[in-house]
Amino acid sequence: MDANGELDEILQRVADLQKWRDVFDSRGLELQQGCVKGTRFYCRCHILLELFSTAKRPSEKKSDEDGEDSSHPASRPPSTSAQSHQFTAPYSIPQALAVSASLGGQAMSPELAVSLRTVLFGNTFHIFNYEWKKSFFKFREPFSEMAYALETERGGACAVQMVVQAHIIKYLLFNRSAESDCTIQSMMTVGEMEQRKALAAALTDILWAAGEEETVTVCLVTSERCFTPHLNYKLDSFTERLQLFTFKKKEEARAFIYEHIQCFREEGSHGIILFLYSLIFSRTIDRIQTDLDCTTTQLLHLRFGNFVCRQALINLLLTGRATPHVFNGTSHCKEQDKPLYGVLTRSNVGYLLWNRDQVNHAQLPLVGSMLKTPKLPIWVCNINGTYSVLFGTNCSLLSDWKMEHLFLLYFYNGQPTQLNTTTLSIDTHSHHWEADSNDSQGDPEKKFPSLEMTIRTKWEGAVIDWNGTVPFF
Repeated sequence: MDANGELDEILQRVADLQKWRDVFDSRGLELQQGCVKGTRFYCRCHILLELFSTAKRPSEKKSDEDGEDSSHPASRPPSTSAQSHQFTAPYSIPQALAVSASLGGQAMSPELAVSLRTVLFGNTFHIFNYEWKKSFFKFREPFSEMAYALETERGGACAVQMVVQAHIIKYLLFNRSAESDCTIQSMMTVGEMEQRKALAAALTDILWAAGEEETVTVCLVTSERCFTPHLNYKLDSFTERLQLFTFKKKEEARAFIYEHIQCFREEGSHGIILFLYSLIFSRTIDRIQTDLDCTTTQLLHLRFGNFVCRQALINLLLTGRATPHVFNGTSHCKEQDKPLYGVLTRSNVGYLLWNRDQVNHAQLPLVGSMLKTPKLPIWVCNINGTYSVLFGTNCSLLSDWKMEHLFLLYFYNGQPTQLNTTTLSIDTHSHHWEADSNDSQGDPEKKFPSLEMTIRTKWEGAVIDWNGTVPFF
């Protein structure tokens, strides 16, 4: 491990030590040195913590002399001159991205925090890991070929980012001013201000649908903790500082989100988590629990050491309801004789699924027409567990069957290594795609790229031309 990696690990463990110190302090207890005795690494962390965080301000020294409890947060008057002496734990939100507690929102309560944690993780002891905490909505370079695109990293948060990406594309292609062209070229002229507007519009659209087109709730972080957690609740120094802002009108919500868009798109903002919290409170926890069925009890699950989105969360982002399945309507579980909830209505953005391992074992869920045929030609694609976006610029593609003979689709996988939007020509009527694939030997992935197979779940038998691009997905 290099020096930077060692420092990151030390700082992470310092943050863990500080977290427990906060818990003990809030209960009037002290974290004794005996708690970390025998672990040399944690002793080092303890020393680092003392060096960084116990530099006393003049006001605190006076408080000690007067016999006051200077360890209590309420006895520490704010001092801007002491900012340089305060230790900022890893993953903490920069002060500039925290809103004032007097802004007028509803403070997070311990009961609400427990319900939020439970509907996400199934318990109150799991918290978001580093991959989630560092994720935010980061655009590519303005006025470039990828100006419309969000940059993502592989991990659980990528699914959320790609659904928001699909709604950004919807806004830029179909919801901007009447003068805007519905072309891929029009999305290359997007500047930073238009990126902000597109992100605000995308977030608002998703939250408005989750709130059944009646309310939107936006979560922002304040500089002060709103409650003292219970001992059976794992502190994350983030959720405890939330305030909730509720709006009855969509345009008011959009204006508020746009005004505070830095809280979602700046590094260190925890922007993906903030949006996910906003989504849950817009839907309400009671409604989410009603949406779920016997197969799914929470929105995230742990896989390979990272929390990933369950289908219920993907459906909540796409349709506004946290139903756990991709088929149309309601089915029944024969073993338990209980209903299984699928998708009830078409949404603006669709969903396509392909997983080679599941196909090989005849376990691939069949996506229903509600998700396969959205109102607009934009799909979030789950391909072998990786999320991406497929879209067209012709808004009549899915409403006029003649348009589906020969057409173009565009593909973006969210990765910074993709420097250009991939253009695909789709031919559904000339001849069957398997006629070009007589060779039964060789790597099936090279013969039939997974992206092509994903598209064929919607247009069976389609011939797909990559237009000179080497198939990469």
